[in-house]
Amino acid sequence: MSAPIALNDITIHPVIEQEGPFFDALEFFPALTREVLEENRSWLAPACLDANGRLMLCVQSFVIKTPHHNILIDSCVGNYKPRPARPFWSMLNSDRFEKNLAATGLGVDDIDYVMCTHLHVDHVGWNTRLENGRWVPTFPNARYVMADRELTHWTQREKEDPAGVPWITDSVLPIVAANRAQVVKSDFVFNEDIHFLPTPGHTIDHYSVLVGRPGRDALIAGDMIHSPIQGRIPELGMRSDYDSKQAGQTRRQVFDRFCEADTLMCVTHFPSPSTSRVRRWGDGYKFVLA
Repeated sequence: MSAPIALNDITIHPVIEQEGPFFDALEFFPALTREVLEENRSWLAPACLDANGRLMLCVQSFVIKTPHHNILIDSCVGNYKPRPARPFWSMLNSDRFEKNLAATGLGVDDIDYVMCTHLHVDHVGWNTRLENGRWVPTFPNARYVMADRELTHWTQREKEDPAGVPWITDSVLPIVAANRAQVVKSDFVFNEDIHFLPTPGHTIDHYSVLVGRPGRDALIAGDMIHSPIQGRIPELGMRSDYDSKQAGQTRRQVFDRFCEADTLMCVTHFPSPSTSRVRRWGDGYKFVLA
């Protein structure tokens, strides 16, 4: 487990489910050429790129503890879920997520809110668990906060092709059916210390979560960015983007806003420790370990 981040009376705790080389970089980023990858290998490897050209990625959630609430940001892949398109995530049977959640001092009953930055397979899996053959909310006391356009988009996709989006069937729709979903705009203000920042492009209505106050704050980025090479080349889209052009524009806007600030970037898929500050690097940006 990475060390918690203290922001006055708020703490942020990473909860890791998996970490390792999952995807070939050239397949993950369709516009990335072998030449450009080799030009950047010296600083990417070995932490972010293995010897075989596979991206080193983390699959994790973040727990926000405040004086009043315990909030889970995203919920990883989950157990016992068929994912034929992703064999390394299919039918997992691991206790790592639950153990790492327990290491924060919390159990599933202690989570008050689950904030879903977007509804991709590796961000909603632990929304539900299997109980007597049914998918039920893993966090029985939580409200699950989803952006309205995001939920509408994926609900429609599931109606059209349920076999193509099994994670919506088993990890999102049961939350709606259980009346545990809280549907909001992607600029939702939870309170004076936590609000959403619309960061669309990777999905239709992706949001990131800004925690704390200026000078002592952190941005939990979700999938706004997957690898530091997208900081060096913000326009570099990944294969599952809804709109790669918009995603690149989003990265530039966000990094321009925070590149001179002390704001910590908590980037879900960066290898652990996944916390850094963003700074300018020529026409792009680099991430400096906090």
